[in-house]
Amino acid sequence: MLVAAAAFYLLCLVVGPMLYEFYLSLTDARLLNIYRNQFVGLANYAQMMADTRMLAALRITVVYTVLTVGLALAAGVASALAVHGRFPGRSVGRVVLILPWAMPSVAAALAFTWIFNQETGVLNRVVQTMGGTAHGWLTDPDWALAAVIAVSAWKTFPFVMLVVLAALQSIPEDLYEAARLDRADAPNTFAAVTWPHIAPAVGVVALLLTIWAFRRFEVIWLLTEGGPLEATNTLVVDVYRASFIQGEIGRGAALGVVGLVFSTLVTLVYFHVTRQRDSTHA
Repeated sequence: MLVAAAAFYLLCLVVGPMLYEFYLSLTDARLLNIYRNQFVGLANYAQMMADTRMLAALRITVVYTVLTVGLALAAGVASALAVHGRFPGRSVGRVVLILPWAMPSVAAALAFTWIFNQETGVLNRVVQTMGGTAHGWLTDPDWALAAVIAVSAWKTFPFVMLVVLAALQSIPEDLYEAARLDRADAPNTFAAVTWPHIAPAVGVVALLLTIWAFRRFEVIWLLTEGGPLEATNTLVVDVYRASFIQGEIGRGAALGVVGLVFSTLVTLVYFHVTRQRDSTHA
């Protein structure tokens, strides 16, 4: 009975919507006549592949995903190592570091919109105090993507910290004691003891962050709406534009299918690498 219920859930809430999205991608469905559409085959995909704007959005998506995940992983692992030891105020430090993850995305985006404001923003005040020049962090095409990446990494690094911290707490203290007896320095201890135990957790987190970053919409849209000059126009933002602003549901569905294929490929690569690593250590 439980298996049947799970199968029904997957069919209705996972497989069904995916199949319907694929069907819409093969039609000329529009927002105002979504149920009165014509089958156009792969025309939406052909148009998409010939569209330099979509290819630019895909490139921006890859850059955004790689840098966001990299920064979040680095900050998360470093934070976990910093709050793992015993020191006064450790609990307070952990709570403070978790706050970005707990803050709603809308509130975070609005706060950083004020921080990055060219005229009254805190960041420009600090830059000018240090003798620098004020920038339009969200209005300059040269800086907008970097600003969005920084906010996204800030928003997600606490999740990395929590997972890695849990992995750190599972490492037997005897291993560190043995490393101290061998007079291993901190880098060697990390490489020989810490990293092998936290690497699987970091791998899982990297997979999740990659999928989340690839389909992240709310932070980008609230900060820049994909601008300026489409400098932050990722694939997900393009899906929203095509579907709900331009009303081209069929083309938006085709873009969504491309995103789904990418996420699936990333997941398959992760499981393949994990399987090879496990077979090597077996």
